[in-house]
Amino acid sequence: MNYSVNLVYLEKMIQDKLRELEQSSSKLNSNLTERSHLQQAAIEYANRFYESQPEEKAYREFNESVKNLLNEPIDEEAGEVEVILRELENGVVRPGLNTVSGRHFGYIPGGGLASSAIGDFLAAVTNRYAGVYASSPGAVVVETRLINWMSDLVGYGEGSGGYLSSGGSHANLTALVTARDSAELKAADYSKAVIYLTQQTHHCVDRALNIAGMKESKRRYIPMDDRFRMIPSELVRSIEQDRNDGLIPWVVVASAGSTDTGAIDPLDKIGGIARENGLWYHVDAAYGGFFILTDDGKEKLKGIEKSDSVVMDPHKGLFLPYGTGALIVKDVKKLAEAHRFSANYMKDADVKSGIYSPAEISPELSKHFRGLRMWLPLKLHGVKRFRDALEEKQLLARYLWEKMKTVDDIEVGPEPQLSIFMFRWNPESGESNVLNRELHKSLLKEGRFFLSTTEVDGRFFFRVAILSVRTHQREVDELLSTIQEKIKVIKPNDGSA
Repeated sequence: MNYSVNLVYLEKMIQDKLRELEQSSSKLNSNLTERSHLQQAAIEYANRFYESQPEEKAYREFNESVKNLLNEPIDEEAGEVEVILRELENGVVRPGLNTVSGRHFGYIPGGGLASSAIGDFLAAVTNRYAGVYASSPGAVVVETRLINWMSDLVGYGEGSGGYLSSGGSHANLTALVTARDSAELKAADYSKAVIYLTQQTHHCVDRALNIAGMKESKRRYIPMDDRFRMIPSELVRSIEQDRNDGLIPWVVVASAGSTDTGAIDPLDKIGGIARENGLWYHVDAAYGGFFILTDDGKEKLKGIEKSDSVVMDPHKGLFLPYGTGALIVKDVKKLAEAHRFSANYMKDADVKSGIYSPAEISPELSKHFRGLRMWLPLKLHGVKRFRDALEEKQLLARYLWEKMKTVDDIEVGPEPQLSIFMFRWNPESGESNVLNRELHKSLLKEGRFFLSTTEVDGRFFFRVAILSVRTHQREVDELLSTIQEKIKVIKPNDGSA
């Protein structure tokens, strides 16, 4: 009898506790009124952010106070939406680099299209698991369609495939792993395996080799011409020498728009050399790949179709938010072979769909529906608007390069192949590197424009990277006039009077 009483009492206690927990936890699943309030506040902030961009700074200096966020409490009780959004705006968004600004000419800008943000919002709301076809066939089909579209742009044929990645670094890593496994390299071979690249190859390729366990592999930096492009004859010479030395020529990496200078390696010639020598041919087109949509870009990227794999970043050439890259492989079976997996709990996911799920051909299992941020803008705006925007950026780069050539004491690098070029202030008096650093410091302090910098043969250069969807002729003209004004202020006194 006592046992029964205790059991009833215990059951009542549990039920009371469950009701209490349910009342609290159900507030995580906000009701219509609460959602509307949050959405309205967020939309108002987003619209204010977008509308402010024409006059908003491209860079804001910051100090150690930004770390105050480390001490902000994560409270037990609910906070106020407006207070939290102010904290986001002032403490998170405003300090540092404004990557969506039309006056952001540094690194490779990320576009931050509003239509893409809405796609991300809908992907998060519906929360489709995009890793396997059995879970969300529609999401996997959408991402596959996007990959097939990019594969067609590159010129790959039947049997190609790939996946949407978080960016070029992740995609380059996966490409090299696929190349390694395709060549059937074993750990004992790594110290003899040779990868061919240039000093302009993005540093993520070197890091990818280390992550892939191939730190011991040989890096051959092929000499470049005066436009920072790989010299094919030097590639041939290096491959022959390495073979004679008992090494294993394995993969060649060409750049289709290098980060520093925007250089495009001679893709067609390199592709022929790779094929003749049995090397995997990988093209890093993270920056330049989508210029293939334009007539000029298509001509300059001729030969990319000879590659075995290519990386393209929609968050660059399609102006999408950061976190949108892509790897395309000519023989998708090789990509799948490098990413084989088996798990008892995933037997239900084994559906013969005729297409690869992202989980089968990439390192990711927990996969955000990344494709919606790309699919929605393409469907909504149409490809022509993206093509026109890319052509505009190419013309703007050429326009600014030509204007800078006429400015006294400005030294320009090679003419832009796509939308990147270098320049430096090179006055007759004064130490150029010191003066250019002072000019850069002045630009950062004002913050209206942002330019990144690089060093070539010990000489300080500014990089002009025109790839923001919000950059037009007005911003380019203002950049040039700002640089000229600052040079007048900083210019050293040559003693003449």
